Amino acid sequence: LEVDSNKRRISLGLKQTQDNPWEAFSKNHPVGSTIEGEIKSITEFGLFVGLDSEIDGMVHLSDLSWSKSGDEAVKDYEKGQIISAKVLDVDAEKERVSLGIKQLGDDPIEKAGAGGGALRKNQVVTVTVTEVNDGGIEVSLADGVKAFIRRADLARDRNDQRPERFQVGNKVDALVTQVDKTSRRISLSIKAREISEEKEAVAQYGSSDSGASLGDILGAALKKRTKKAKADDEGDDE
Repeated sequence: LEVDSNKRRISLGLKQTQDNPWEAFSKNHPVGSTIEGEIKSITEFGLFVGLDSEIDGMVHLSDLSWSKSGDEAVKDYEKGQIISAKVLDVDAEKERVSLGIKQLGDDPIEKAGAGGGALRKNQVVTVTVTEVNDGGIEVSLADGVKAFIRRADLARDRNDQRPERFQVGNKVDALVTQVDKTSRRISLSIKAREISEEKEAVAQYGSSDSGASLGDILGAALKKRTKKAKADDEGDDE
């Protein structure tokens, strides 16, 4: 490896005559492939998993579960357990293999939207109330994705911004106001949905400037909506 004439020293390397196990691992298990291994240890950072050629891979806490925090998800695992994981990265130089367990399945946020599609801003979703407290209501979307609707977003009318008017198990429609996949935070608003529907009704059925009252406009929109729902039900019966 090195010859130092002044110090009359020659440095040799034995491992350099052998194939780099991390490079070999990368060839046999490219990024995106699935691998099995035994959990060797559980630390504050995540799981260390024994792989090929005495190589250990690491599943970071953040890559354990889509729906649970790392500290909560790690409790589902124990030393000696055989697990499957997806190869996320192989760094031969740093001798590090990064693995992910949650990546074995799709991100629930990508299926929590209307019709089972990806969740998008400004779409209306039907959610189920799972918890009620003074600050608002916690709700569940498709595939168990959780979100929180703040008290101020429970209704346009301040008199209706009372969490206690909701019960666990109630289904409500809300507008998606923000989707942050990095922080995994979803913001919903019933108030924004009501305002959006009102604007749509005014655009379709007239405005107060043209002589129609807001009650008339919303009444016409509700009547059309009811007829459509009835027609859909009759069609389903057929």
